[in-house]
Amino acid sequence: MEDQTSTGQGQLTGLKVVEFAHVVAGPLAGGMLADQGADVVHVEPPGSGDAARAMGPRRDGVPLWFKVAGRNKRSVTLDLHHEEGREVARELIAWADVVIVTLRAGRLRAWGLDWEAVHALNPTAILLQISGFGATSSRADAPGFGKMGEARSGVVHLTGFPEGPPVHTGFSHGDAVTGLMGAFAVLAALHRRDTDPDSFDGEWIDLALFEPLYRLVEWQIIAYDQLGTAPERAGNQLAVAPAAVINTYRSADGDWLTVTSATTRSVRNVVRLLGLPDEEFTTVEQQHAGRERLDAALREWVAARPAAECLAAFERAEVVASRVFTAADIVADPVYAEREDIITVDDPDLGPVRMQAVIPRFHRSPGAVWRTGPALGADNALVYGEWLGIDGGRLAKLEAEGVI
Repeated sequence: MEDQTSTGQGQLTGLKVVEFAHVVAGPLAGGMLADQGADVVHVEPPGSGDAARAMGPRRDGVPLWFKVAGRNKRSVTLDLHHEEGREVARELIAWADVVIVTLRAGRLRAWGLDWEAVHALNPTAILLQISGFGATSSRADAPGFGKMGEARSGVVHLTGFPEGPPVHTGFSHGDAVTGLMGAFAVLAALHRRDTDPDSFDGEWIDLALFEPLYRLVEWQIIAYDQLGTAPERAGNQLAVAPAAVINTYRSADGDWLTVTSATTRSVRNVVRLLGLPDEEFTTVEQQHAGRERLDAALREWVAARPAAECLAAFERAEVVASRVFTAADIVADPVYAEREDIITVDDPDLGPVRMQAVIPRFHRSPGAVWRTGPALGADNALVYGEWLGIDGGRLAKLEAEGVI
């Protein structure tokens, strides 16, 4: 039987969050808050639920992704196409400290989930609004997904090899970073609320899917502004700050290793390991001039040895290197185990399942994973009945009419 009671521990215990959001970016923002103890109510359409429930790999027909994406949350069903559903949504907004939305601007206005409506219902609420192009742009009503955001941010243009096409990463990179930055923004607003409550008048966080990755590539705009050129793809090198040694190399037994040496001393460690003339790689200028020679020599050296032998030699020489990890490597790695970054959680459909622990870790008041992603509408009675105080008769009517 699944535990229906949260642990009540973490930095955000007592924080009330409602998500009118689906798939990745908004729910990941709420998930970061839920991992730290917030009460997060995930609102889903009756019948179908969040589209993320049907995405990704399955075991015996049970989707796996949502078991992590929906963990530590309360699932309620609510059809916002019905006026009665929108009335319940307004009650959720009045209850919450934080409201997360990912609907288009026009739909938000029509359904009373935009900033003006939220602020009127709950003057101290914090609204995190995530959209493809931002609420203030001429494309506020246009659809958007995370991969679009990645492409617009400049990141995809910089990813890949010069002779090849631009490349997306193999996960929801843009969505995930947007969720993380959204959670950060919520915490910043909460700090203001809690340190200056007399003047706090709510907050509207307006975040477009391309903006977080765009912000993280700190040098691309100033470089273009001052030099008039846009940085280009450089493979495994950094586009504007190439290191003397940075690449991936395949070992004799087929494993891929990554080696990075960006300081003068660390590059000389590589030089000595390879048996190259130390005096030819003493200065930064010599090391950068000899990048191709170093790369070719290191590729040949790694290719002649099994991965374990390479890694042991790198460690003795104080060369920073790692096997390129797969999920299997992560699960078997002793450092992940020592950090307790993989935990086991009981799931009502699958039994014990392993997943990421709560990250970041707070040593004095840590968060915890107390449930996997719940069944659709599993918390209707708790949230609507106990938390909002909706009586049984009204709940039965809403359910009979298909509103919840």
